[in-house]
This record gives sequence, C-alpha cells and structure tokens, in this order.
Amino acid sequence: MANATRVCLTIPPKIQSAGLGPDIFRNKSDDNIAAANYKWYNYSLPRLELQIALIFVLTQFFHFFLKRLGLPLFTSQLIAGLTLSHAILHDKSDVLWTDESIQVLGTIATFGYSFFLFLMGVKMDPGMIFTANKRTISIALLSVIAPLICVVPIILLSFDPITEQVPKVRTLFLSSSFVMTSFPVITLLLSELKILNSELGRLALSSAIIADLFSLFLLIGGTLLGVWIQSGGNAALTEFIYVMAFVAFIFLVLRPAMLMVIRYIPEGKPMYETCIYVIILIFLVCLFLSRLLNITLITPYILGLAIPHGPPLGSALVEKFERMINNLFLPVFVTSCGLRMKTLDIELGDTLMKVNVALAVVCPFVKLIACFLPSYLTKMPMKDALALAFLMSSKGIIDLGLFTALYDLNIIDHNLVGFMFCVILYVASIVPVMVKYLYDPTKKYAGYNKRSLMHWKPYSELPIVSVIHVPDNVNSVINLLEATCPTKENPMIVNVLHLIKLSGQANPIFISHQKKRRTNFTNSYSENLILSFDKFEGSNWGAVSVNAFTAVSPPNLMHDDICTLALDKLASLIILPFHRRWYIDGSIESDQDYIRTLNSRVLEKAPCSVGIFVDRGNMKRPAMPVDSSPDQLPSYKIAMIFLGGSDDREAFTLAKRMAQDTRVVLTIVHLTPENEGSPHHEDWNAVIDNEMLREVKSNGYVSYMEKAVADGPETAIIVHSMVTEFDLIIVGRRYNMESPQTSGLQQWSEFPEMGVLGDILASVDHGGKCSVLVVQQQETVIRSRNRTNDFFS
Repeated sequence: MANATRVCLTIPPKIQSAGLGPDIFRNKSDDNIAAANYKWYNYSLPRLELQIALIFVLTQFFHFFLKRLGLPLFTSQLIAGLTLSHAILHDKSDVLWTDESIQVLGTIATFGYSFFLFLMGVKMDPGMIFTANKRTISIALLSVIAPLICVVPIILLSFDPITEQVPKVRTLFLSSSFVMTSFPVITLLLSELKILNSELGRLALSSAIIADLFSLFLLIGGTLLGVWIQSGGNAALTEFIYVMAFVAFIFLVLRPAMLMVIRYIPEGKPMYETCIYVIILIFLVCLFLSRLLNITLITPYILGLAIPHGPPLGSALVEKFERMINNLFLPVFVTSCGLRMKTLDIELGDTLMKVNVALAVVCPFVKLIACFLPSYLTKMPMKDALALAFLMSSKGIIDLGLFTALYDLNIIDHNLVGFMFCVILYVASIVPVMVKYLYDPTKKYAGYNKRSLMHWKPYSELPIVSVIHVPDNVNSVINLLEATCPTKENPMIVNVLHLIKLSGQANPIFISHQKKRRTNFTNSYSENLILSFDKFEGSNWGAVSVNAFTAVSPPNLMHDDICTLALDKLASLIILPFHRRWYIDGSIESDQDYIRTLNSRVLEKAPCSVGIFVDRGNMKRPAMPVDSSPDQLPSYKIAMIFLGGSDDREAFTLAKRMAQDTRVVLTIVHLTPENEGSPHHEDWNAVIDNEMLREVKSNGYVSYMEKAVADGPETAIIVHSMVTEFDLIIVGRRYNMESPQTSGLQQWSEFPEMGVLGDILASVDHGGKCSVLVVQQQETVIRSRNRTNDFFS
C-alpha cells in the first residue's frame, strides 16, 4: 500500500464559485470551517477559465516575439505549456494545477484533438494517390522506408532479446514517430508559411498524403505486434478483428451512405443541417466505442477519411467547426501537453533513453537524405529539394499527441516524454526557418524580360490571363476582350482562370481543362464558363485562342495561382475583376474584401502588366445592323486619361489597340499642369510621353484633347464630367506618384490601390455608368531597372 493514492471527493462538486466577495470580506473568526477555508479558485469553473486565459495570454505573448524570427504558432503554444509546467514553476504550479483541474483541462483538450484529427481526415483527398507521379511516390515511400531500415537494426542490437523484451517493443512503437510523415503537420506548416499552393507545397502535400497513409498502416501493424508480444496472440487477434470491423463499417457502410446523401443535394445548395448533426453523432459514438475497444489512436482520422472531401459535405463540416477547433481547442491541447514536463534535468542513464536519443539524431538525418536525393536527381533545384526534405521531416501536433497518449497510459515515463517534447520543439522550430531561407516562391516572378503591352511585338499573339470569380464576371470579361480588337493579324491567346475558394479539403487543386481531367470541381458553373469562352473563341475564329483553367486555393494564396499562370504562359496582361459589383440602379450588389486583397497582392507581385476592370454593366459590344454602311455602324466610346508615366503609357498602348476597331471611337484626354514649361532633356519621362502622344495628335482616327489643370480638385471635376459621355475610361494606376494634376486627392481615396484617377472613377458618387479599366505596367522588372527606359528597351 506504499504507492497507494488517497483521493478526497467533495459532495456536491465545486463548480460555480461565489466570487471574490466571500474571500475578501469573510470573518476570520467565523467558526464555519467551509467559510473560513473558502477560495474562489478552488472551484473548477473559475479555475478552468483562469487556466485557458493564461494559456492564450502566454501563447500570444511568446508568438508576438517568436513570429519575427519565423517560428510558427505551434512553437509558442508548446513553450507556453512548458512555462506553466512543474519544470519551470516547480511547487508554485500546484496552486494553479491540481490533479482535478488537470483532468478537466485534459478532457477538453483531448476531445478537441480528436475533433481536429477527424477534420483533417475530412480534408484529406486519398484519391491523390492514384494521380501521383513517380517522383511523388518515391519521395513519399523513401521518407518512411529509409528511416525504418535504420531504426529496426539499432533497436534489435541495443536490447537483449530475452531480458529486455518489453523495452524493445516499446522502443519499436516509439520509433514510429521518427519514421512517419504526418499529413496534418505538413498541412498546418504549409498554411502558416503561406506556400500551400506553391509548386513546392503541392509536391509536399501529395507526398505527405501517400507517406501518411503508409505510416498509418505501419502504426496499426506496430500496435498489433506490440499487443501480440505483450499479451499474446489471442489479444492481438481480437484487436485486429476490432480494427478490421471498424474499417469495414466506415468504408463499406458509412462512406457509401454519405455519397448517396450528396447525390440528393442540388448543386450549389448548402448541406442540410440534419446531415451535419448526424455525422457529429456518428463521430461521438465511434469515439466512445473506440475507447472501449482501445483503438483510439486511429479512429477519428479514419472516420474523417470516410467523409467525402470538398463541397458540399466536407466543406460544410470544415466551415462550421474548423475555426473553433483550431483557435480554441488546439492551443489548449498543445499547452496541456507541455504541462507533462516535470523537470528540465533529463537523465540519459538507462538503455531506453540512450536508444531514443540515438534515434532522434539518426532518423531525421536519414529522412532528410531520403527526401532530398529523389528530388534532386529528378532535376529539382538544390534549394527547393532541401526545402522539401525539411518539410517532410517536420514534427508537430501529431507527434506531440502520440507521446502524450503514451505518457498518460504509463508506457513511457516523464523523463522520456520530456526528452521527446524537446526534440519536437527543436524540429518544429528549425524546419520553418530553414524552409523560409531556402524557398521563396515570389522570386520566380521577378525577371529581366519585359512582359507588357508596350513591349509586345505587333502582329504576334498577345497572351492574356483573365480571372473569373463569379458568373457575372464571364460576360463582362468577354465584352472587354472583344473591345481589345482581336484580329487574325493581331491574334490573342486568352488563358481563363476560374478561382474557387478552398473549402473542406487540405490540398489545393489546379486543373487544366485542355487535359480533360475529371474532378469533383467540374460543376455546372465551370462547364458554363468553358462554354461561354468556347463560343467567344468560335465567334473570333483565327483571332482568339482560349485555354481554360480552374484553381481551388485558399483566398490568401490565390495570387500565387494567378501569377504562376501568367509566368508559365508568358502573359503580357492580367485582367482582374474589381471587388465591388453594382445592380443596374447603382446600388451595391456585393463587396468582397478578399478579392480586394487578392488584387492588391497581384498588383504587387505580377510578372506582367495588370488591369483591374470595374464593370458598370454597360460593357456590351454594339451590334452591327444588317446591310449597314460603314458610316452607320454603331460606335463604342472609349476615353483614355493621360497624365504621364509608365502606367499611363501602358494604358495608352492598350487604348491604341482598341482604336484599331472601326466601331471604336477613342478620345485621348491629356491633362497637363497649368505652369508646365518645356521639358528638360534630362526628363526622360516627359520626352517619352511626348513621343508617344505625337502620333495621335496628327492622325485622324483618334481624338486628342489637351487640358491644363491647376490642381487635383479641377482634375476631379473634369473626370466627373466624362463619366456620362463614354462607355469605358482607361487610366494608368500611377500608384504613389505625386503630380500637380492630382495634388490634394490622395487623402480622400476610398480605394488607394486603384490610384487617384482609378479611385475617382470606381467610387459610387459620380452617378455615371461608365466602366473603368485601371492599368499598371509590369512592376517586378521596373523596380530593378530605370522606370523611364521602357520606351527605348
């Protein structure tokens, strides 16, 4: 009885406290023992609230400093747990952490962790295994097999096969953490590094899915082997039957039922709430049964794999619960795991500790080499291959959860779990820093080749990338493209990119519809989009070629898809829809902040020129009447406001191309400062501007107007007067460019990313229905060169 523990229970249980009042104003001479010993923090609810508050305060405090070093939030959460643990606070931790409070917090944290595993299973797409290429498969398998080949001999040679059978089995099971590659860990890391939909991120995700499923089979096999060695063949057979019965129910009964439910949901309609609640009920029942049958490590994850990823079911579950799980339960879980740290004095005395230290050194190194070699040998750049190897070797919440569960089950002691936490903390901290150092996806956008309309060779195909968010964008973009006058002499290649928010799955998707790839995202909207652009191509046969693509990405990473496509297709212009749309009566129909942020990022990083199109609903090509003479053709009135600078010259070039259409009436409005003198020969911008304007001053197919303005308000008056006279006005962005013509206008901008004139024309207070195109010349090259040399290069 020396090791017995006496537990005292208070009836009724102490949950709600009476607050600080009785604690402050109590009578110390009171004979009531309960009143004399009253402490508000001895009640479970206020103690739990205090613990969670401390967890969040410490986590955000550490993350405020560590994020500047490139460390992820997971590192801050684990350090917060170590700070609150007995290893740091020593006996003072007993005031905050009693055995009962740790059980309450641990119960909440474990439930949240189980829910997290379930959602990660929902977001995984196992079908990617069948579309993976040889490089992906080789990286995935080698990342698991290579360290496994090193682990087994070390363990077998380190323990006596007769007297140390139990520690040998435990070490074999523990080695799974060093061997396995976790899909949830890599997904969270890629999201935090914001490279989820980059080329490296897609390769890492595809490899992680294969490696994770392979590791899952090894984990199940290792668990059954351990049960067989410790408890005999009958116990192992029984657990094997439980696992197989559970897997069979999930994939032979539950998944077909889910697929059948999805078929009855109309496309584009939200999932029935009843279905979501039924799935949560199934999750809770399976979680309860798995704990009875002792197969808790895999249950939530496998159950999540049975739920079809993506819309409508997977996305509905993720959108409803992911924010709560990731922002509330996961920080509590990670920090509560850190509380298991009892001491910083880790002893390396016994064989079990020495072997695990050796594995902690050897396995990551072997995994790095195993992932680096197939990547590098398949012509991947060395830095990218190293970054991928570090990603595949990362550790995180899954490893932390595994060792915490083993510690709670008394399979490992506090000495070993403390060492493992230190290893996880070190790897989780060093990997993101190394990946950031080795891999920068934005570097590829900056080059030394000009990709703009000014430098496009006449009588050659003009490559354009057009972005589509919603169905209303289709007709407006097609009308704008038709206005650019595609002809057989000046043909155009249109690369249409349909952007869809990533929801209900972890892996982003990029689809080329030319390859006829079948996918769950080929819905009626995508089909209608493709049909509309095919019709546009057919009506301009020989003058327009259309390539359609679909990208499923997180909103904060969509700009990478746009810029990558523009880079791959050598585009000269990207056309982006404005984030705000209006009804016919001028009232606002929708205002999407994420599209506004997306446009700003594309403007900053695009490898070519960019145009933001503000559609007022009037962008419709005038129909040509039958048997009409050229003088009777309906006209399309376009104006270009010219102030000077590279962006205005780019907009001027596009306007001249439009003017080649006989049905387009183009007017160039040149706004000059009143006190402007003759340009000096050193002012190359003015020389280039005058050289470009000289041509239109003398020809007859373009109207040219020159107006002198004193300041910005006078410019605004002129611009406002034009919105009722033209169908489309083209302006240069001129971001952060000061000039007398726009002085005093920037501080009143509603959309500063549109430039001064673009902001005036995009605002709703001018009362006109004139569409606007704001053009910016290629920035990624202009910054590395002299902006005024673009005319002569």
